[in-house]
Amino acid sequence: MRQISCEHCPLRRKSLFRAFEDDELAFMEGFKAGELTVDRGSHLMIEGAPSPQIFTVLEGMGLRYKTLENGRRQVINFLLPGDLVGLQAGLLGEMKHSVQATSEMRLCVFNRSDLWALYRKQPSLAYDVTWIAAAEEHFLGETVATLGQRDATQRVAWALLKIYSRLSDLGIGQGPRVPMPYRQQDLADALGLSLVHTNKTLAKLRSRKLAEWNDGELHISDVEKLADLAMTDTEEPARRPLL
Repeated sequence: MRQISCEHCPLRRKSLFRAFEDDELAFMEGFKAGELTVDRGSHLMIEGAPSPQIFTVLEGMGLRYKTLENGRRQVINFLLPGDLVGLQAGLLGEMKHSVQATSEMRLCVFNRSDLWALYRKQPSLAYDVTWIAAAEEHFLGETVATLGQRDATQRVAWALLKIYSRLSDLGIGQGPRVPMPYRQQDLADALGLSLVHTNKTLAKLRSRKLAEWNDGELHISDVEKLADLAMTDTEEPARRPLL
């Protein structure tokens, strides 16, 4: 598969992402070490292992998760195109969670050792890395509030709305339908619910004609009503950086 240059990156053409200045683009062309394609089900990173590389998701979807001593799994969040992966290992020396592809993924590869050159030579891009980390922290705060204060129906509605909104903002999908190549177990592990409870909750949303998830596709019938049920607001997408 032919490597895509940063100048012709299909994600950069999307209005969701901040445009590069000329010097930033030139730096990124050298900062990018290559591309990697991984199959569905493959692990990109393993908890407790070092990683010499960090990645940006170019195509496909995955998830981050942490395994407890009793073997149970907590999904931390879902990875979509544009997401930065592996920064934790880049700064802390090893991964504190695992990363798995849930569809075939294509990723831009950056060497961890070159990250410090980015901080030294490109302060605007260093700020972008800080923005991405802050956005991740904000999302994890929302997740904690969801697990602690929303009931099962509200949790599932919130999660489906977040995934749908992010994919729609990226221009992925068609109208009220977006791809969702995850399992119900993945959603259950993200929301602290049993698989049975998750299945029943999805059936409830389907019967209320709010959301339907079948055959790897999510269909949201009424975004505003789903947001009301999830006790959240629909928001205009904030323009964000892309490495």
